[in-house]
Amino acid sequence: MIFFDSASTTPLHPEVLKTYTHILGKYYANSDSLYDLGTSVSNLMEQSREIIAKMLHVKDSEILFTSGASESNSLLIKGIALAYQTRGKHIITSTVEHSSVMGAFSQLASVFGFDVTYVPVNQRGIVEPEELKKALRKDTILVSIMAVNNEVGSMNDLVTLSKIVKENSRAFFHSDCTQILGKHPFDLSVLDCASFSAHKIHGCKGSGFLYKKENISLIPLINGGQQEQGLRGGTSNHPANIVLAKTVRIALESLQDHLEHVQKLNHLLRNELLKMEDIVINSDESASAYILNLSCTCMTSEILLNALNERGICVSAKSTCHSKTKEASEVLLAMGFDQKRASQAIRVSFSESNTPEEVYEFVKNLKEIMNEYRIK
Repeated sequence: MIFFDSASTTPLHPEVLKTYTHILGKYYANSDSLYDLGTSVSNLMEQSREIIAKMLHVKDSEILFTSGASESNSLLIKGIALAYQTRGKHIITSTVEHSSVMGAFSQLASVFGFDVTYVPVNQRGIVEPEELKKALRKDTILVSIMAVNNEVGSMNDLVTLSKIVKENSRAFFHSDCTQILGKHPFDLSVLDCASFSAHKIHGCKGSGFLYKKENISLIPLINGGQQEQGLRGGTSNHPANIVLAKTVRIALESLQDHLEHVQKLNHLLRNELLKMEDIVINSDESASAYILNLSCTCMTSEILLNALNERGICVSAKSTCHSKTKEASEVLLAMGFDQKRASQAIRVSFSESNTPEEVYEFVKNLKEIMNEYRIK
């Protein structure tokens, strides 16, 4: 099997699995219990929080454990909007965000009466600073722009966008950083808040965290207890929270080596695809090397996806959160590509475990599938 779908998920790192299993067996108490076993669990969880905060150069109190980036996005976006609505009800995001961000903004508009501006992207899938500047208003309270797009890999200039937000509004600046953590260097100091997921970097599914500056208030989505500063009620998933520090550490320690390896794979695949008829590349060369989006102009993505699957090759047609819908990629449409090209796209996403041999095998099978399709 060839697994080219690491933007969707990644296998658990052996060290993470070993630690997680140990914690499950030995530290089973509720972290809020006052006896020694519960206190020891709580201490381990707080150590994990401290380690993550130190690696990201932020305060311990600014890290909140969640079930993943989708929850982090919802908690942050809805939490800020509802907490600061007396200051203004205008919020901004881009046209190519993850469904968890899009859904939160849509609900705030339809249910709570917020005014949403969707900033367009250029053909590279990037938000232009001037477009964001034009969208800002005196009553803007939140801007949410993703770091790396999960379908095409486009990378926004968060430093410049943050400067635009701070110089032209009182809004908070949030970013969905799911696809950048452990893959590319980034500066968290330019953000007021950011969302992260563990399973994109060989960690546990149902695990993630939210970074938010201390001065930001949130209205909680889950009521129930004192957990996570009273912002996320419910018994803590302490095994996942404790092992999250190791997950992040391993990812950051190997970041540069893994990036260089994946850049070579991306370059190799691009060169091979450029030689092929009926193939167009949708990811700009400036995009993250971890994601390469392409369209096969002689067949739909559904047909190609199924044909590759029969040959043991795993790729996605678009974001996995929308994988069961047959509509064309909204991201590609927002980038200005036509309906046909957007419905013929597949996403290849790499990890450090992929090899050049797998790239060549993918290309070989892709050529065979296209030839068989033409003959039929």
